[in-house]
Amino acid sequence: MRNQNPVLWVILIIALVGLSLSMAVFYKGNKPLVPSLDMPTLKSTPTLGSSIATAPPASITKTSISNAAVTLTQETGLAILQTTQLSPTATSHPLCNGPATMSLLVIGSDQRGASYLYGLADSIYVIYIDFTIPKMMILDFPRDLWVEIPGISDHHGITHGKINQAYLFGNPGMGYYDGSGEGPGLLALTLDHNFGLRVDHYLAIDMQTFVKLIDAVGGVDVRLEAPADLNNGFDTPDPTLILSEGIHHLDGELALIMATNRVPSTFQRIRYQRIILYALRDKLLSPGMISKIPGLVVRFISSIRTDLNLFDINNLICIAKAVPKENIQADSFPQEMFKSNVTYDQYRNVSTLIYEADFNQIRAIVKDFMNGIWPFPEK
Repeated sequence: MRNQNPVLWVILIIALVGLSLSMAVFYKGNKPLVPSLDMPTLKSTPTLGSSIATAPPASITKTSISNAAVTLTQETGLAILQTTQLSPTATSHPLCNGPATMSLLVIGSDQRGASYLYGLADSIYVIYIDFTIPKMMILDFPRDLWVEIPGISDHHGITHGKINQAYLFGNPGMGYYDGSGEGPGLLALTLDHNFGLRVDHYLAIDMQTFVKLIDAVGGVDVRLEAPADLNNGFDTPDPTLILSEGIHHLDGELALIMATNRVPSTFQRIRYQRIILYALRDKLLSPGMISKIPGLVVRFISSIRTDLNLFDINNLICIAKAVPKENIQADSFPQEMFKSNVTYDQYRNVSTLIYEADFNQIRAIVKDFMNGIWPFPEK
């Protein structure tokens, strides 16, 4: 899928916590919700928020920040932010008071509980934003890719695992990782160690939040171009999980079943996730839903993990409105790059299905990506 849609992938995913192209609600000004990616191996990209030492005083109720009007509510500690439309033209300086570029690691966690103590990275996206051109590129990594996981070899001799396990081993419930950023931090470090991919910020969303948000908006309507059998993982086949070609209405649980279905491969899971995210975006941006977004954010804000602060989010929303659709590119690594195999998993003490690939080829693609060059031929 290339150049499909004028809405930024980052907005599609951040929309899971209630952000839209015109409004956002976030927490305590320039302070992140959770530990940031303060690792020496990662680059430091200046943002508007980084130049402000503390959150705005409680006595301030309105101020102008990065082409936005921000209202701080003392009762909730939240800030409601509304951006203005920018002209999508190239400039010699970054738009939206943003950095020159920003890279964002977005994680869909399979944690089903109400915390982020554990959980694998069920989906892994890296988003590159150029605030000057402006443009955006999105790339996702297959969760079963076998990699070296740095920094935890003193725990049960674990040196390698699936890339989604890097997120698990970094989470605080495991106690394996002492570095910054917890699960997202170790996943970011693993991406850097194996492929030279360096990210500035992260955002993680768990399954429970995904299900509750889909239900809170009244479900989503997805369009399937081919029949889909979602019975994978169920002992007894359920005829309601066999979906014909066409439009289907999904509640939260059915959307989760589709988003986690990996038959015939994990690449099908990625395709299903994209279908659902597009449908969720359409629902959130429908006329009847936009006015409800602030309430959704208040409801779900405590259910995400991110080191983005209000000013970072403001920058992202502002640039989303400035990027023309021809400057948005999103795709997966070509499926033919990966070869399935079976290897021994040191952590689970079982043989497991993995994907192997030529890491030099991945590094070359990542290098172009991080230099702002789309690494795949246009279709």
